[in-house]
Amino acid sequence: MVHTLKEQDLKMDEGFNAKPKKFVIWLFVVSSTIMFGGFTSYYIVFAASKGKGHGLVLPEVFMYSTAVLILSSICLFMASRALKAGNLSAQKLLLMATFVLGCVFGYLQFDAWSALFHTGAAMVNNNAAISMIYIVSGMHLLHIFAGLCMVLNALFGAYKEMSVEKRKFRMEIASIFWHFIDILWIYLYVFLLLNS
Repeated sequence: MVHTLKEQDLKMDEGFNAKPKKFVIWLFVVSSTIMFGGFTSYYIVFAASKGKGHGLVLPEVFMYSTAVLILSSICLFMASRALKAGNLSAQKLLLMATFVLGCVFGYLQFDAWSALFHTGAAMVNNNAAISMIYIVSGMHLLHIFAGLCMVLNALFGAYKEMSVEKRKFRMEIASIFWHFIDILWIYLYVFLLLNS
């Protein structure tokens, strides 16, 4: 049975103001961008001064995790579309898929670290560029955890009785942050590939 937005679900919440909360999310996105920009700048400076990059073939698992993260963003985009169309059943299913794919991404990151470690590339070594692989992917994984919390918040909102503005707000916040960490990972992965 398809669950759609009912008339009582569509009641307006006149006291709800999402702008300050959206501003905080955008501020976090900008500050995270600056932080990761600093990491990659450090990497470039180190590689230029030492005349070498990380010198590794990145584990294939990073490529698979990238594909999983892109798929999760597609699911979240479709969940937003389902909410706009009033199809809550599809929204819930797609949010669950996004959450599961995010967890799979996290598992694959640990698998990639294990593969790196077994090739002799430990986090603490004499090549700071190798350490940066662990640092940037680890910091990104923390952002994934925060993103999963936002996806769960949107999912819980789909099950609760609340105004359509609040449901849309939860979806929008989750979407902004999740798509940001998706784009951020693609940038980091391509950066590490090009600077080996």
